[in-house]
Amino acid sequence: MTIAKKFSEFAQLHRNNELFVMPNPWDIGSTRIFSQLGFKALATTSGGMAYAIGKPDGQVTREEAIRHCREIAAATSLPVSADLENGYCDAPDAVAELITDVGTTGVAGCSIEDYSGDPQSPIYDSSLAVERIQAAHEARLTFDFDFVLTARCEKFLWNEKDPDAVIKRLQAFESAGADVLFAPGMNDLQDIERLMQSVSKPVNVVMSSPSITFGLDELRELGVRRVSIGSSIAQLVYGKAISAIKELADSGTFNFVHEAMNYEELEAWYR
Repeated sequence: MTIAKKFSEFAQLHRNNELFVMPNPWDIGSTRIFSQLGFKALATTSGGMAYAIGKPDGQVTREEAIRHCREIAAATSLPVSADLENGYCDAPDAVAELITDVGTTGVAGCSIEDYSGDPQSPIYDSSLAVERIQAAHEARLTFDFDFVLTARCEKFLWNEKDPDAVIKRLQAFESAGADVLFAPGMNDLQDIERLMQSVSKPVNVVMSSPSITFGLDELRELGVRRVSIGSSIAQLVYGKAISAIKELADSGTFNFVHEAMNYEELEAWYR
C-alpha cells in the first residue's frame, strides 16, 4: 500500500457505516505482529511507547514522539493514527507546528487531547482547548492528502466525570474541525449512547478498562465507528515480563519458561 493510499483508506474507514478495531502497538516488533492479524488500521500508544523507551507515560518529548511516528508508519503497510498526547505544548500555534511536522512522518492521522500536563490543573479551559483543536485542523488543511484529526476530552480520566460537560466539550471540538471524537474513561454504555446522539462525527471508544462489561456487539449497535485498546496489551506484556523476572529474582525458580512462546513460533512472526 502506498503512503497516499494509506491516507485515503484511513479516512474512508471513518466514512463507512461499520465499526473497525484499531489496536495499539508500542514498538516496531509489536507493529509487525499486529499488522498480520487482519486489522484495517493501527494507532500508537503514548504509554506503551514511553515504557518501550524507559519512561513513564507523559514524559515523552516532542522529538521522540515524531521519531516514533516515523518508525511505526514505516513498519507497517496499514494506516497509523498517532497518539500525540497534548501536543507536547500549550499554545495553539505550537500545536499547529507539531501537526505540520507529524504530517511528514507517514502517519495517516493523530489525536490531540485537552490534558494540560499539570496535575493541579489537568484540563485546559474550554476556549484554549478549542483553539488548540482549531489550530490542528487548520494545519492539516494545508496538506495535499487526507489526515484524520481526533480530538480527545480527558475529563473522565481526571475525576471530572460529568457526561454533560464531556459531551459539550466534544461538540465544541467537532465544531472546531475534528474528524473523530474521543472521551477515554467514558465506560458507561448509556453515556456513550448519549454522546453518539449528540454529535455527528465518528466516535472512538477505548476498550482498556477492567471495569468495562460490554463488547464490540454492543458498541456496534450504538453506531460506534472506531475502537482502540490503548496501552492495555503493552501493559499485559510488561506485566508478564515483570512477573517472570520477579520470580527469578525472588525465588530463583524458572517456572515462567513454561509460559513462554515457543522460539520457532515467535520467529515465524518476523520472517
